[in-house]
Amino acid sequence: MAKDQLDTQGVSRRKMMIGTGILAAGTALSQFGGLLKPAQAKGGPTEKWPWPYVKLDPRTTAEICYNEWYRVFCGCAVINSVFSQLRKKVGEPYTSFPIDSFVFLEGGQMGWGTICGSPAGANIVANTIIGPRIAGSPDGHHISADIMQWYSEASMPVFTPKKPRINPAKIVKTTSESPLCHISVGKWMKKSGLSLKSKERKDRCARVAASTAYRLVELLNTWHAGTYEPTSDFSAPSEHGITGQFNCMDCHGDDVPEPPMSTS
Repeated sequence: MAKDQLDTQGVSRRKMMIGTGILAAGTALSQFGGLLKPAQAKGGPTEKWPWPYVKLDPRTTAEICYNEWYRVFCGCAVINSVFSQLRKKVGEPYTSFPIDSFVFLEGGQMGWGTICGSPAGANIVANTIIGPRIAGSPDGHHISADIMQWYSEASMPVFTPKKPRINPAKIVKTTSESPLCHISVGKWMKKSGLSLKSKERKDRCARVAASTAYRLVELLNTWHAGTYEPTSDFSAPSEHGITGQFNCMDCHGDDVPEPPMSTS
């Protein structure tokens, strides 16, 4: 087939996909239109921060998260462990929040092994409650950064559930030095000698999610009390001139991207 024919077909496919996407989006909006009140549809109360928050117990939250992992996995379990409690204690806007829709965070985003769902879920919670940096709520951004660094430096899992689903003695601890799923899980698998599909690996990830939920609520409680102070010192490695994490060599080796260095 000639190249111009391939290009034409590619353009046609793109046009069809774009058209289909617009149609699907329009259909979804029309369906939600009947569910949203006028104020919500125009960017009402759910876009005003902070959301109402009450102090939560970190251990209770971690226990919820641990058990939720076996239903919706890491990221969604972290989100549910906080928002399910706030639905009961506060009500809206948490009642309408589609918490189970974040199950895609599992396995480093649909099993792609990128950012672990646990800190990703925690970041969603922090920025939803406190508000994003662009809305003038830097604490949500700072708590997210704190969670990322804490997750990378902690000997995981930190939390041990009251009723573990397997013998807790079989869960070894590792420090990932990275927020990436495949690094975190990979280092644990190497040290434990156990496979990805092992029940120990699954319980390890459930405990990591619970550990993250525990730490998240600790930070949210200090924010709520007005005593929160950022602790992370993350910044892009200057020798590479690109946003990244400190241990990029774990993945890239000698192939770390080298963008033009800024002169400003």
